[in-house]
Amino acid sequence: MTTARPHRRAAHIDYRWIALSNTTLGILMAALNASTVLIALPAIFRGIGVNPLAPGETDYLLWLLVGYTLVLAVMLVPAGRISDMFGRVRLYNAGFAVFAVASVASYLVPGSGNGAVLWLIGARMVQAIGGAFLMANSAAILTDAFPADQRGFAMGINQIAGLAGGFLGLLLGGILAAVDWRAIFLVSVPFGIIGTIWAYLMLHETATIRHHQKFDWAGLVLFGVGLSSILIATNFALQPSGDSSMGWTNPWIIGGVVGGLAMLVAFVAVELRVSDPLFRMELFRSRRFATGNIAGALSSVARGGLQLILIVWLQGIWLPQHGYTFDQTPLWAGIYMLPMTVGFLISGPLSGALSDRFGSRIFATVGMLLSVAGFVGMMLIPANFDYPVFAALLLLLGVSQGVFAAPNTASVMNAVPAAFRGVASGMRAAFLNVGQSISLTLIFTLVVLGLSANLPQALLTHLTAAGLPAQMAQGLSRIPPIGALFAAFLGYNPMGMMIPAAQLAALPAATRATILDTSFFPQLIAGPFMDGLRVAFTACAAVSLGAAAASWWNGPEPEPVPHVHAPVAEAMLEAAVAEAVVEPEAD
Repeated sequence: MTTARPHRRAAHIDYRWIALSNTTLGILMAALNASTVLIALPAIFRGIGVNPLAPGETDYLLWLLVGYTLVLAVMLVPAGRISDMFGRVRLYNAGFAVFAVASVASYLVPGSGNGAVLWLIGARMVQAIGGAFLMANSAAILTDAFPADQRGFAMGINQIAGLAGGFLGLLLGGILAAVDWRAIFLVSVPFGIIGTIWAYLMLHETATIRHHQKFDWAGLVLFGVGLSSILIATNFALQPSGDSSMGWTNPWIIGGVVGGLAMLVAFVAVELRVSDPLFRMELFRSRRFATGNIAGALSSVARGGLQLILIVWLQGIWLPQHGYTFDQTPLWAGIYMLPMTVGFLISGPLSGALSDRFGSRIFATVGMLLSVAGFVGMMLIPANFDYPVFAALLLLLGVSQGVFAAPNTASVMNAVPAAFRGVASGMRAAFLNVGQSISLTLIFTLVVLGLSANLPQALLTHLTAAGLPAQMAQGLSRIPPIGALFAAFLGYNPMGMMIPAAQLAALPAATRATILDTSFFPQLIAGPFMDGLRVAFTACAAVSLGAAAASWWNGPEPEPVPHVHAPVAEAMLEAAVAEAVVEPEAD
């Protein structure tokens, strides 16, 4: 056994707050970057001279949207395992540096056209590697630094930074995109530089690192290729294929999902046999670790795609009907989402602190039940809602997320022996990110199914009534629904994007004015969109209910934690877990 590098902390600063400040900065930076890029996508594509909705260009849009998330999900578990082998603080610090360098590389994108898009996609993927080391180690570093009776509060503060960064990124992205699209990539650079220096000077390794650990290369290949295959296939299944509005029947999509699942089954078999596995399967013998991760994953499936689909609802339907032009809607959608952020900010730290005193079970369960109520409420409101009602539901969903998140994270990390906290943190984060990817696919699939059933007739009826020739209206009624949604999401008027410029110019002035009016497309899409969205919200409510059941099954916390001196509490927790967690024998 060996200890890490000597302490560099200032003697007058409690190390808990050093760890909390640095990990909070890392989470803030990552969330800020993600939402800034999301809201500025129209400006990015205009700046590099690419129409993301043109034939053959949609793949670039999807890769820019999901490339970061895909690499992040695949890298989280390996990042946690590597950090347990070579030091969590060291790899966390490296994650900061990689993230900052990749941000600068994104700013320096050369040229224009598809080559520039590929550069950005590559830079974002490298950025995700840095983000993986930040996320995989953040919860582990906090768990190492804080005693068990303060971890819920620390996790709450940490996760508030993530949500606050997401909201601030929407505002900054909207503002900077109007000034210079390249500038949005520099937002995270100061955070990366400060965080790298602060981590190097002030953080120190509190965990012990075992000598002669082996890296599980077979597990890495099976896990990475299997998960990548599934995520790539399911994301690209949202695109049309042949005569179908989506690609779920495409043999390549089916093969990607089936092949990926087969590799993950083989991965589990390998992990049960190797002496130093990438994925610590024996941790699932702890009920608190298993049920906490199940609840977290289900919560992520229910809510991972929520922000994006609500932004599409606001940008594509509600805001245009209330006087906003399509190019104004991205920024205002972020502003109108503010109640969700407020709800999280109010409930997150309070729930975390109370769960330290009373246990995580009740708070995590109540949080998910509130989520069920929020989704049911969203099912009941019309497409053109009264904003105060919508804002109240956003506040409820934000509160529910805040009540659940910190207690669940603290419960999972408290169930893990100190030596495995890096890989356990990576496993937990991987479940959340995979759940988010599944959520996006699930929600958009259900919404597109609703659109596919009813949008063609709605388009045909409204376009014919507006004065379009029957043949042109018939052709436009067959447009892929996902293309219409992406157009609204990117801040374009979908009707202006779907009709070729020459045909649009040939139309009578009155017809052209009608179909390009900001209220025309939202009115015709509102009904079909809500048909699919209500089904999606029903599924999200059901999954949230499953997360509540898993949280209740988690059981009460070990006692007595709140009144025991921190080192003693740590020893008690590890002794309790050791009864359920057994080190695997070497082959």
